[in-house]
Order: sequence, then C-alpha cells, then structure tokens
Amino acid sequence: MGTKTILHIENLDCPVCAEALQSDLQKIKGVQTVAVDYITQTITLETEDEEVISRVIKKTEKFEQVRVLDGGRYEVKAPKKRKEWLFIALSALFLIGGILLEHFTDGTFALVARYALYALAYLAVGYPVLLSTVKNLAKGRVFDENFLMTVASIGAIVIGETSEGVLVMLLYQLGELLQSIAVGSSRQSVARLMDLKSEKATLLVDGEQKTVSPEELKAGDILLVKAGEKTPVDGVLLSESAVLDTKSLTGEAELRTVNKGEELLSGCINAGGVYEMKVLRPYEDSAVGRILDLVENASAGKAKPEKFISKFARVYTPIVCCLAVAMAILMPLASSLLAGEGWGFLELERWVQSALTFLVISCPCALVISVPLTYFSGIGVCAKAGILVKGATYLDVLAKANIVAFDKTGTLTEGNFTVCKLSPASGVEEGELLAIATAVERSSSHPIAKAFAGYDTDYTAEDVVERAGSGLIGKIMGRSVLIGTEKLLRENRVPVDVVKSAYTVLYVAVEGRFLGSIEVGDKLRAETKTVLKGLNKQGISRLVMLTGDGEQRAWKIANEAGIYEVNAQLLPDQKLVCAEELKAQGKLVYVGDGVNDAPVMAAADCSVSMGKLGSAAAVEASDLVLIADDLRVLPKAINIARKTRAIVMQNIVFSLVMKLGFMVLGALGVLPLWLAVFADVGVMLLAVLNSFRVRRIK
Repeated sequence: MGTKTILHIENLDCPVCAEALQSDLQKIKGVQTVAVDYITQTITLETEDEEVISRVIKKTEKFEQVRVLDGGRYEVKAPKKRKEWLFIALSALFLIGGILLEHFTDGTFALVARYALYALAYLAVGYPVLLSTVKNLAKGRVFDENFLMTVASIGAIVIGETSEGVLVMLLYQLGELLQSIAVGSSRQSVARLMDLKSEKATLLVDGEQKTVSPEELKAGDILLVKAGEKTPVDGVLLSESAVLDTKSLTGEAELRTVNKGEELLSGCINAGGVYEMKVLRPYEDSAVGRILDLVENASAGKAKPEKFISKFARVYTPIVCCLAVAMAILMPLASSLLAGEGWGFLELERWVQSALTFLVISCPCALVISVPLTYFSGIGVCAKAGILVKGATYLDVLAKANIVAFDKTGTLTEGNFTVCKLSPASGVEEGELLAIATAVERSSSHPIAKAFAGYDTDYTAEDVVERAGSGLIGKIMGRSVLIGTEKLLRENRVPVDVVKSAYTVLYVAVEGRFLGSIEVGDKLRAETKTVLKGLNKQGISRLVMLTGDGEQRAWKIANEAGIYEVNAQLLPDQKLVCAEELKAQGKLVYVGDGVNDAPVMAAADCSVSMGKLGSAAAVEASDLVLIADDLRVLPKAINIARKTRAIVMQNIVFSLVMKLGFMVLGALGVLPLWLAVFADVGVMLLAVLNSFRVRRIK
C-alpha cells in the first residue's frame, strides 16, 4: 500500500476533462491509483512516496485552468462567474451589431466592420475553446466537446454562415456557464453538511479555558460546550443533563435530552445550558469526521449507470464524428450519382451544414453530467437524514435490494446487556462466579461484556483471548479461565450443566472445573417492529436474522420483531455461508454492528453498520453507516436510493431519445445549426434540473 492523499482543486467542471486529467495522472511513474472527481473537485491518489505528489500537482496545474488548492477540506464557495458573463455579453453585443450591419447596410466599410464585429464576437467566447482544442490535439485527445464545437463553428464560417458560426460558439459557452453554475449549486447543497463541523472547541486544562481546533483534541480531554455551540467531537456527558438539537445530524427536528454518562455525537447543537463532556474519540473518528470524509469521497464508487455512461461517451463520440464526416462527403457524392451527374459533390453546402448540425447535437453532455450529479445529490440527501453512503454504487444496489438480513445483538436489540440470573455450581458462591466472570469480560469489546461493567471484582485477568462466536479464554492468578458457550467448555473437556433459557447463557470454568452459568439478556429496540413493517411495505420480500445466539433466544426476539426466518447458533464462518446462500437468491442487504459481522458485511451486496455503537471493523467494512444507530432511517435510505435511481434512468432515457430525435432532424437538414446548439444545451439543462429533484426527497 502506498501513501493516500487527497488534493483539492478548482476550475474543473467538466466530466470529460476530469477523465482526461485522470488519464494523464495515471501515466505518472509512482502513481498507484488515482481518481479525479469533478463534482467534489478532488483528486484521490495512492503514491509510492511524497515526491510523486509534487509531480502530480505540477501535471494537474498544467491541465486547462485547473489549480490545486493549499490545505482545507471540501470548502465550496458560491460560483462567481462575472468574467464569463462579461465576455458572453460582449459577444452577444458584437454579434447583434454584425447582424444589423449585414441586413441594413452596404458598401466596403460596412462589410469590413461587419466581419470585424463577427471576429470580436467569436473570439470573445471562442478563444478558450480554440486554445483547448489545439492543446488537446497536441496531446492526442481529439474527440471532446471543444473539438466538436471548434469544427462546427469554423465549418459554418467556411461555408458562408458566419453569423451562425458565431452563434454556435456563443450558445455553447452560455451552456457551459449554466452547466458550471448548476454543478456548483449541487456542490453547495452537499457542502452545507460541512456546517456540522465546529471550528473551535473549549478545552478545560486545570480549570482554565483554552480555545483549540477539534483536530487537536484527544480521547480523555475535558471540554466545555456553551449554549448554541456545536459538539466538536464525540464524547460522554459529564454534566447532569444536556438538551441537543440533532436535526443537522439525524434529520429529526425533535430536541433530545441526554443524561450524565450518555454518549454525545459531534455535530449536535447545544440547545440548553452549558455542559461539560469528556472526549471519547479523536476528531477524525468522530461522527462529523466520518461524514466529511465519506462525503468528500462519495463519488469514488461509481454505480453501473455511471460506468455505462463513461464507456458510452468514449465510444459514442468518435462514432458520431465519423458519421458526420461520412455525411459531409458520401451524401453529396451519392446525390450527384443519383441525379445522373457522375462523380461530383451535389448540394455539398447543404450536406456539410447537416453534418455540422449532427456533430453539435452528438455532444453527450446531458448524460455525462446529469447522471453522476443525480447520485451525488442522492448521497447528500442520505447524509442529511443521518445515513452515510460510501459511494453511488451502494446507493444503486440498495435500490434493487429484495432481501435484508439482520444481526440480532445491538442491531435488532438495544445491545445493552444486563445480568438476569446467576446459577452457580454446587459449592460455588454467586459472588465468586460473578467476580471471575467480570474480571475476564473487562478485556472484551463484545456488547455482552457491557453487562458486567457495573460490577466490582478483586480479580485481574491476564492473557485474555477472544474466540469469535465462542467466548473468552484467559488467566486469573495463573489459573486458566473459560467463559462462553457450552461448545467452548466441551471443547476443553469441561462437563457442563446445560441451562435452557430465552437469554444468552455464559458458562464459566476455572482450571477445568465448572463454576456455573450466567444468563445475560437485552431487549428489542423500540423502533424495530416499525422498521420491519416499513421494509415489508417497500416490497422487501425476505427479512432474515443471522445470529450466533441460541435458537430459543433468537426465536423469542424474532417473534417479537416480526421476522419469520432465523439462522441461529452461527459462527462467523457459518454466517458467511448463510449470506452467500441468500446472495444467490437476490440482492442482499446485511445490517450489523459487531466485529463478527465484518466478514458478512464484506460479502453482502450492500452492508449497513450502526455508526455509534458499531465496532470500527464493522463501520470500515460496511457500505452505509447509520450515524445515530437509529434503524428508522433504513427504510428512508431505501426510499432515497430508489427515487435516485428512478431519476437517473429518466435522465438516461430522456437524453438518448431527445438526442436521437434531434440527430435525425439534423441529418435531414431540418434543424439549423444554431438551433442544434440550443437543443443540445436545453436537453443538458433539463436533465440537470431533473437531477435536482433528488434534493426534495423527504
């Protein structure tokens, strides 16, 4: 693995340019992987060493008008296009002046003045396009939109349609400007998520207040959060209570009251009085840090329609260019032969104009812009609702899901375990049994270990090893200790008094002697039933539970929740087998939160983790993260994904049908060249505006 770096750039609004820049950067020696994203205006790359990064920066800044920014993270300002608007206005004035001279004056002076005005009008908007065309041709990049517009406009001027040639370039640049503004608007809507971040934090050091940036904080620091301020990082409340506005983080408008000892998520606004908190994790691992990181890299995983459009554009543009050349040469030749005039070029001007019109209409901007823009907007809407999506491809898979599998503990249930019953073996005290179990469980990160957090013990466990799906093995005062499933004890030849219980049963043994069993349980989440009913209404055909818990307990929770398909007593590798079987029967979404869930999450078509309670491994392996551990946003995520995909497909069908229709009209000579540009720009803008509908999804 090399060094991963994210470079922030500006002045890259064209998807075709982004692909061209990415292709150039891939050729640099030492660059292992590179992804250029024109929507977030970032370059994500892995390199062998630091020197390679400087070469990437130099290459990037030689590409068009692109500039690499110093520092900062995804800060999007309102697009200022005063210069572009000025040149478009000047071009329009010069063009109108030339047209007036052409229609209402005669004489040599008027003729010279007219062409001078046309030249000024053309250069005012055409200079950057001509320059880009020359540069790209020198680099071997022929078939791009700059080339298409250069050929179309100059071709029109050559055949005597000077005003039309100028109008082609003017309308094209107007469309490019409107496209840039539309993309910038989309960036800004998602960039508002950056408001979640607090720019400063009040650190308490020996009773003194010190202002620092959130990035400087570390676990264990004590902070003071004043009324109206954002919680800078995730932490634990030290004050008696706090009232939080969590709308910006979870999408819920209700104020939330947090009590002493409960966790606070970064990004929430203090809607009450001053409170103190202890930092739980550093900024980069906090809720806000994750959101910003995932949004910044949201477009890295392209959905199938996006990949299709990228491949389509690469093949489609050269084909239509060849067809346009054939139309300009072969059609006049065929017309001459059919008219009995031999080998000649009959109606050459008419067919050249049709070819130029055909060329202009062929520009695939509507597709290559609107499709990624729609997915980007969908990812932004999810983030506002408290759902982090790691890429458009996962949004697309979620839209097609028909099977949802759940882990039980900490996902369908609260994950807040309590000790329900102690059953010591003959001659063993309850206190002794509980103290030994508490000492060993303190070394575990499993949710069950939380059941022992409130108990004291005089013992200290050493060399504790966690056996996934089985339990814990350790030592106390040099004696080996086992705590876990019946199977774990039997594997170590310890006889067990099996307990039939609806709760999770932990069996304890020391030096091969059975000490007794401890029943631990948690309860169903309050929202679980509602969520499962919501998924059923959305057409999810199968809801499945995959758990390592016993049959009796698993079915008890399943019956309460409304799940009728349960696979219990599964080890991690068995869970993986079940997931593969489910995948073979449809699109599988897996929802989990523990370390044991990471392999299944990696295997599922789309995986969802509980962001707050979930383990780091589960969050890393998952494709979607529920920021506040609220299952109620899962049906929302599916709804957003389906509507996003529907709008993507609308844009693809609409753009292709309109393009085909206009191309036929252009080939028949019915459509003037200037109207072809107007139609091309219009289709692109309509597709982009349609993509904005994603933002209104509730």
